[in-house]
Amino acid sequence: MSTSSVSSVEFAPLRLRKDEDRRLRTGHLWVYSNEVDVAATPLRDFQPGQPVTIQASNGKFIGTGYINPNVLLCARLVSRDPDHPFSPSLLVHRLNVALSLRERLYDRPFYRLVYGEGDSLPGLIVDRYGDLCVAQLTTAGMDRMRDEVLAALQKVVKPAAVLWRNDSSMRALEGLERTVADAAGAVPETVTVEEEGLRFQVAPRVGQKTGWFYDQRDNRARLDRYVAGRRVLDVFSYVGAWGIRAAARGAREVLCVDSSAPALEQLAANAALNGVGDRVQTRQGDAFEVLKALREAHERFDVVIVDPPAFIKRRKDFKEGALAYRRLNEMAMQVLERDGMLVSCSCSQLLARDTLTQLLLQGARHLDRNLVMLEQGRQGPDHPVPPAIPEMDYLKAVFARVLPA
Repeated sequence: MSTSSVSSVEFAPLRLRKDEDRRLRTGHLWVYSNEVDVAATPLRDFQPGQPVTIQASNGKFIGTGYINPNVLLCARLVSRDPDHPFSPSLLVHRLNVALSLRERLYDRPFYRLVYGEGDSLPGLIVDRYGDLCVAQLTTAGMDRMRDEVLAALQKVVKPAAVLWRNDSSMRALEGLERTVADAAGAVPETVTVEEEGLRFQVAPRVGQKTGWFYDQRDNRARLDRYVAGRRVLDVFSYVGAWGIRAAARGAREVLCVDSSAPALEQLAANAALNGVGDRVQTRQGDAFEVLKALREAHERFDVVIVDPPAFIKRRKDFKEGALAYRRLNEMAMQVLERDGMLVSCSCSQLLARDTLTQLLLQGARHLDRNLVMLEQGRQGPDHPVPPAIPEMDYLKAVFARVLPA
């Protein structure tokens, strides 16, 4: 295939079919394989991660990015500026722009520094834990720029250490190896996250995702007004972000439930670290089984928080996953006091906000309870969402009062 030189990188042309540039023109960044003019630019001629110049059907320049011809979502647009294509210098610039937002938002260096398309860096996730950056390269195109990403992080952020958490399921879809490896510096086994006066120790190498869930920070802050003097149940507690916060904000008793014994051990340590160990208890087990046992024991809580992992990861999982959300929340309501507060979360992008609230309503009516929504939340501003890419807006949090009928 012929290539044209732009800056120091060789970009192969990727021609789209007629009218298939419309979504890109509105601000989206994704190209699907069925949108490519394979007669003009056969997909078989590209290598995974190869830089490309994306063109309209008439050859007009749209932007530069990269391609993986082996997957349905085959190309991602990174730059629309012909004078500033996808390159190491553009990585530095985009990181500077991302950092400037986070420094405006937060007074301490604990946040998601890069959120893929939300920061115009598709395929790259970076969480910052003080002097440690934990990065994920989720696409072949960004993985091909691994050394350049590391150099850009070292130039812009100057971290003491960088860890690659390249173990996400998306890498498997891209045909990439799933690994966890030190990139630079001495990566500690545990780091301390600071969140509004609280401290949590997490394990960046082995913890869920990169070790912490920054996306729920603002929703956890919403919890404060509801928990003082209350008995709280935190289901899918992980290392205690919700439950320990509830105790620190005045809850008289907190029970945290998780299937992971190591997570609960860390939770207990975090409770002690924040001086609330005497009011935080843990229970290991499957969430559904524990909720059933609590119901049968006639246990009741003033506030129940359910923040499960994604039950719907693929469209074919939707029916089964939606039923799981309905069942989980219905069981949560069964252990609520007559006038209780349910905090229900979903990180399944394929589950719409309105669908989640309908599932909550169905569960409440099945139990002959009235449900009134008080607040709704989404991911925090360190997970910015381009309006043309609604797929990036995934997190839902519903704060609802559950009353007798």
